[in-house]
Amino acid sequence: MKIGPDTVVTFHYTLRDESGAELESSRGADPAAYLHGANNIIPGLESAMTGQSDGDTFTTTVTPAEGYGLRDPDKVQRVPIKHLSFKGKLSAGDVVQLSTDDGMRTVTVTKAGRHTADIDTNHPLAGQTLVFDIEVSAVRDATAEELTHRHVHGPGGHQH
Repeated sequence: MKIGPDTVVTFHYTLRDESGAELESSRGADPAAYLHGANNIIPGLESAMTGQSDGDTFTTTVTPAEGYGLRDPDKVQRVPIKHLSFKGKLSAGDVVQLSTDDGMRTVTVTKAGRHTADIDTNHPLAGQTLVFDIEVSAVRDATAEELTHRHVHGPGGHQH
């Protein structure tokens, strides 16, 4: 079966930056799973997955515009430390949770002070060209429930 709209795709990946440094990998763990066409993964990767089949392996390069976007300097701001969730001593480079009106959001600390911290709310991979090594494990039709909820249920997907 080929990957197309309303199919559930299970896959392993290794993510590298454009210099070849490994950033993360699903190998050695459960594969990732997503509902194709539901905007559950970055656009460039979803586009590269279209038309692939169970068992296919390939490498694709995703530009920042098709990945996590370009870095936006306006997304760096100073906030009171009391709005951050972290353990231990807060330091530049720490990835922490920011309490917002819309819930918790992952941010990167760029400078830590006694009462405030400068944070970057850009995605940590914003502005980077990404290289994915992909191995498609399985492709199947989505269930009616998955189509209604717009995400995969079960292993590798969403757990209700």
